[in-house]
Amino acid sequence: MAKKASEEEKGILEQFMIPFFHVEKRVPLFPGKMNKEAEAALFGISEQELNTFRENLQENALQAALEILKDDDIIDCLDKIPMDGEETIVAFGDSITEDAQGWFTILKHVLEISTESADFNFINAGVSYNTTSEALRRIDRDVIIHEPDWVIVALGTFDAQRLNISPQRTLLPLSETWENIETIQSILDERVSNPVVWVTPAPVIVEMLNENPLYDFTIEPKDLGQVQELISGKQGAIIDSTARRMGQEGPQAWNYLPDGLHHSLSGHIETTKAIIKKLAEKED
Repeated sequence: MAKKASEEEKGILEQFMIPFFHVEKRVPLFPGKMNKEAEAALFGISEQELNTFRENLQENALQAALEILKDDDIIDCLDKIPMDGEETIVAFGDSITEDAQGWFTILKHVLEISTESADFNFINAGVSYNTTSEALRRIDRDVIIHEPDWVIVALGTFDAQRLNISPQRTLLPLSETWENIETIQSILDERVSNPVVWVTPAPVIVEMLNENPLYDFTIEPKDLGQVQELISGKQGAIIDSTARRMGQEGPQAWNYLPDGLHHSLSGHIETTKAIIKKLAEKED
């Protein structure tokens, strides 16, 4: 009999695992990838519990979207975004993108609510902890196959990780990160009519990350800063080029989960607002 998760384990699952783990993304070739009963058993919970967790995450994202729509400046920006409501929009990223209550889900709700007769096709192509190398390997099957009108790329955070067992180097050298994002840019420029939208990696709160027993790596500001500079220099629309959306004087804890890495709802709201404001500039 499969081991059932304890109440303490369920709390960890709800905050740190279920939002960032979708079996169909991790094992796309498995015939049983959409079997929710099997997925729930993997977590040690019932299918009903898994559904409840996922419904709660969706509701959180919806409420965050409704909060954003109270902002008159955002309403003005939404009127300027060059979309007619029939676009296919793909988010290409890591766990901060895959997050079931994350910025892309919030953006989805904002655009669907604010667009008359909306018929968007939103594809969340975020896969947790992906480096730019891992993402590049799957860009054809996860992004290009959908023939997107817009692609929002949010990668680079996990390139900068230093493994605890081998802290003398980043997981990817900066030169490889540069080559990967250049290749991603080239692929998308050839196949997508609108400019690539690049989301600059947000800072992490190193002390919180290092104290979390779930992770076997750290991310130093100097390493992530170099990745931020690479992303900020790309062609297209750059979201938060100074990487300050989580706090003008440095990352603020309320914008993060207790791991100091993944974003809370307030942090995701800041990213969503930054994307909306940048897209609205296109017509100016």
